[in-house]
Amino acid sequence: MHWVLKNYKQLTVEEFHDILQLRINVFVVEQNCPYPELDGKDKIAYHYYAIADENSSQVLAYTRLFKPGDYYQQAAIGRVVVNPKNRNTGLGHELIKRSIYQIENIFHTSEIKIGAQTYLEKFYISHGFSKVGEEYLEDGIPHIYMIKE
Repeated sequence: MHWVLKNYKQLTVEEFHDILQLRINVFVVEQNCPYPELDGKDKIAYHYYAIADENSSQVLAYTRLFKPGDYYQQAAIGRVVVNPKNRNTGLGHELIKRSIYQIENIFHTSEIKIGAQTYLEKFYISHGFSKVGEEYLEDGIPHIYMIKE
């Protein structure tokens, strides 16, 4: 497996296409949730993703990483997604562990905020996040804010 970290300007057109393809296939099609996937935040995010090897183009797992102040007051992880073909393999856990490490390494902070789908609360708790606030709806899907300090 090969992990890639790039800011928006470093991504090739093909890489950005493959990232968007996975995000749309999961968040819009699979979850049956039409919403504006292109929110303008891609241009300020770091894009962290896994591909099978350096010659592969299929994105296996992906997150957007934000420095403090760009999304929330804290650093942030968003658009967390694992390709359906790679679920239940531990890749989601590896993705979050690596994303936390990247935020600590790049932004020199361990305080991270996420807006997580509620059904994933236990998953994020296992990575040191705690629920803050009440459940809210985002695009018709229940979410909660969580912070890792």
